[in-house]
Amino acid sequence: MRPRHHENHFTQRIGWLRAAVLGANDGIISTASLILGVAAAHASRESILTAGVASLVAGAMSMAAGEYVSVSSQSDMEEAETETERKELESNSAAEHKELANIYAKRGLTPHLANEVATQLMAHDALDAHLRDELGISETLKARPLQAASASAITYAVGAALPLLSLFVATPSTVTIVVPLVSLIVLTLLGGLAASAGGASVVKGALRVLFWGAIAMAVTAGLGALFGAVG
Repeated sequence: MRPRHHENHFTQRIGWLRAAVLGANDGIISTASLILGVAAAHASRESILTAGVASLVAGAMSMAAGEYVSVSSQSDMEEAETETERKELESNSAAEHKELANIYAKRGLTPHLANEVATQLMAHDALDAHLRDELGISETLKARPLQAASASAITYAVGAALPLLSLFVATPSTVTIVVPLVSLIVLTLLGGLAASAGGASVVKGALRVLFWGAIAMAVTAGLGALFGAVG
């Protein structure tokens, strides 16, 4: 008996993974940067905490709304393309068959085989064949607005909660050390985890997130210190 051949692919994770990683990264970086900026301006502990909570709530809502609008636009486009393709199949099936066969021929099949493949696929599900091979629209990569919005909001809130929680273990004099340290450690782990889930280099993914997170926090802290000194 032949052993089963099983392959792990990552394309089915693209939609939720992108939204989740983007949300968590933004939650950590935005909230940690804001906390550092306010702390560097010599604000009180209560003001720092208030700013952090505001960042969590407003950021989560903003991420959800932004993702929903963006992915909904993609979904609307896919629906319009689907309807257009359905009408074309109803009005001129022969031309659509020829178009599909030409696609397969350009991919390397002989004209005869390309024609046969197009015939069989259109007999099975003509609309699906054209959406997938002509327009690149498939069920796996289909836009899902609610899924993207929910993933972004939840992961942003979870990410933002980490710098906030680190405030409770930091003293007023160590806020600017503890918050970025905790945030950068989590960002590095998250970057590596996301890269692993997507089948990419763990080290490269971790270092990329670490670098840009550190830059964002450093710039915000610097501006906070500058305005604090001016005030």
